[in-house]
Amino acid sequence: MESISTFDMLKIGIGPSSSHTLGPWRAAEAWIKELKDQRLFNNIISIKIHVYGSLSLTGKGHATDFAIMLGLSGQDPEYIPIENIHTIVTRIKKEKQIELNGELTLPFSSDTTIIFEKKFLPFHANGITFKAQLDSSEKIETTYYSIGGGFVIKEEQPESQKNIALFKTFPFPITTGIELLAFCKKENLSISQIVLENERSLRTNKEIDYELHRIWDTMLECMYIGCHTEGRLPGGLNVTRRAFEMHHSLKGELPYNTPQEWLETIRKTEVKFRQILKWVSCFALAVNEVNASLGRVVTAPTNGSAGVIPAVLMYYLVIENHEADFSQVKKFLLVAGEIGSIFKKGATISAAMGGCQAEIGVSSAMAAGALTELLGGSPDQVLMAAEIAMEHHLGLTCDPIGGLVQIPCIERNSMGAIKAINAAELALGSNPEDAKVPLDKVVKTMWETAKDMSSKYKETSEGGLAVGVFLSDC
Repeated sequence: MESISTFDMLKIGIGPSSSHTLGPWRAAEAWIKELKDQRLFNNIISIKIHVYGSLSLTGKGHATDFAIMLGLSGQDPEYIPIENIHTIVTRIKKEKQIELNGELTLPFSSDTTIIFEKKFLPFHANGITFKAQLDSSEKIETTYYSIGGGFVIKEEQPESQKNIALFKTFPFPITTGIELLAFCKKENLSISQIVLENERSLRTNKEIDYELHRIWDTMLECMYIGCHTEGRLPGGLNVTRRAFEMHHSLKGELPYNTPQEWLETIRKTEVKFRQILKWVSCFALAVNEVNASLGRVVTAPTNGSAGVIPAVLMYYLVIENHEADFSQVKKFLLVAGEIGSIFKKGATISAAMGGCQAEIGVSSAMAAGALTELLGGSPDQVLMAAEIAMEHHLGLTCDPIGGLVQIPCIERNSMGAIKAINAAELALGSNPEDAKVPLDKVVKTMWETAKDMSSKYKETSEGGLAVGVFLSDC
């Protein structure tokens, strides 16, 4: 039984896209490791990288070329200083060479070494092939697939046809909502408690808390940066950052110096009813404006949908429960991660495979379920909330203008967060026994919808707003 950890669903990385930026970055790292394991690394004299399908069609707007260069350079997306990104890429372009893993100098032209192919490989929409020529004149190549959320696989991996990354089996192996509810009822535990027991099979309690703290701190810092940065986003669309002005109009006058102090200040600020939606929107916009500018975010479950979960969690901390502490944050993230894994196993979290329903829809479902548990909902109500949130994202297309994760992507995070809160309230006010559509049914329906959806609506910028709005209009 395949098991996906919370820390696989919630990864720290660089924007703007988990499948188009973080995935290729990790693929480059994996290729270098493979070369070293095969004792071929030091024999390389030249390399070529071929990018296929959705990665090719929207790769420039998603900084796929940047990600490949940084990954090949041995940089870690979790820890690289943001200010170093452009410095390293600019140096590679200027010197026309790259330090492979920081060890081996090779010729490298960003215009000819990375080749953006227009065709799709049959296995998956996001294919990337690394080729190398050795000093023996032998040529070798390896193809990876970025399947969403920063997950990277090779076609020949067992079970990879099922779009599943393989992990250690958990004591409570879960593939469907029905299985999750069965474990909750049998063990008389909440969803977060079941997930925590699974995580304990991989890590100590101290390690779990440390990693969850790191994820939450990254989310909080991301919102803080987005709310305190003005100007326009890079990429040519001339999009104005809105979180700054929105935050300025909402915040009180109490002083603060850190993201943590900022959170406590907001919690002390009197929030009027009409301001609640503005605050939630502000948090979501802030995250995805940071994401769009190659900032550090948490895939939740992807970069393009990174703003929904932190915005809904902030809603709980700022509006619902001023006394909440890390224990509530922990529960929220554990539940969200588990719901996301059910969608990944039963459908997809890749917009290149399923459109934006696979990103914003899944993130909204994750946030809705997590919020429901914190508000006292039963496991049945948690899954009901997740189902409601996804039900109203079915068929959502991915049609980024200019291939950039900006329009309509940033606003969609705000909409996804609001729908998640609404879904939680609907579930809490309902009897799960009266529900007509179980979570597993909506997961299956989402996957069927994804397969029926035209490829032009799957992160290719060949349909929808991507062709309906001219760049000159922006």
